[in-house]
Amino acid sequence: MPDQHLSFKEMCAKFDVTPRTLRYYEYIELLQPEKEGRSRFYTAREVARMTLIMRGRRWGFSLEEIRQWLELYDQEGTSAQMRSMVEKADAQLVILKEQQQQLQQTIDELQSMRDEVASGLD
Repeated sequence: MPDQHLSFKEMCAKFDVTPRTLRYYEYIELLQPEKEGRSRFYTAREVARMTLIMRGRRWGFSLEEIRQWLELYDQEGTSAQMRSMVEKADAQLVILKEQQQQLQQTIDELQSMRDEVASGLD
């Protein structure tokens, strides 16, 4: 993949994002594709950054947090970025576990209500 260049359309398809989303990520400087005229081409670096962006979004991080994390790599390198990732992951895991507990409580309540109503139908 070192010499791989994806077109705008290929990048959208690869990550299942809309053109608007991809343009927005460029606008807020998460991505910096090479440009030839009106065409954009994405290098392996941009594909890797997009992979991190998509993972970060799935894990619940804001775009600003992701931008700062990517910028840290550019400014201070891999080690600083990885230390930051561990700190951010620890904090996000606490939030996600709390959400998981709340969701499980909601599921249990709904299941209980459903079972009560269903037993009344017999």
